[in-house]
Amino acid sequence: MTTFVEKRTVDMQIIGDWVEPHTRVLDLGCGRGALLGYLVQSKQVAAVGVDLDFHRISACVQHGVTAYQGDMLAFMREFPDRFFDRVICSRTVQELDNPTTVILEALRVGHTVTVGFVNHGFWKNRVDSLVRGRKVRNEVYTTEWFESQPANPLTIADFEHFCAIKQIRVARRVLLAGNWRSPCRVLPNLLAGYALYDLTR
Repeated sequence: MTTFVEKRTVDMQIIGDWVEPHTRVLDLGCGRGALLGYLVQSKQVAAVGVDLDFHRISACVQHGVTAYQGDMLAFMREFPDRFFDRVICSRTVQELDNPTTVILEALRVGHTVTVGFVNHGFWKNRVDSLVRGRKVRNEVYTTEWFESQPANPLTIADFEHFCAIKQIRVARRVLLAGNWRSPCRVLPNLLAGYALYDLTR
């Protein structure tokens, strides 16, 4: 199992533990549908994903995952308040043009919003940037700046500051160390590699 696949598996397992069986789930930036497919199999959820990339949506459909190609904001605006039990934004928030609008709209259509992201403030990223004086390159951030995602790398401190300003309640969180397996209990903005949050109003 590659490091990336192992990390993706841990991510999926934590989210899967949070999802209640037989609930309605929306995945924003669903990619090829790996997470939704896992939730459909393990929790029998009624799931739908949305992504801009046609090839990713095609992969979802081929794997039996219901998915919509298009803008996630436009998609969410078609639904009434609290239509979904959970909206998931896993490894997507850092690539959004307007993360505030997306998260607030997700909180409108969902009872709970799950957000997961790589902590750009992790100490290895800081050291790499300091020593090399260039964009961070590692197994998580694999691209050059001119072909890069994420567009808006964020830290745990950034995200919790955002939640405080927007009066978003953090119902629970899981902070994982650099190995993405062990819990990170001290100095998470420096020592955590990955963060998962459950948000409510």
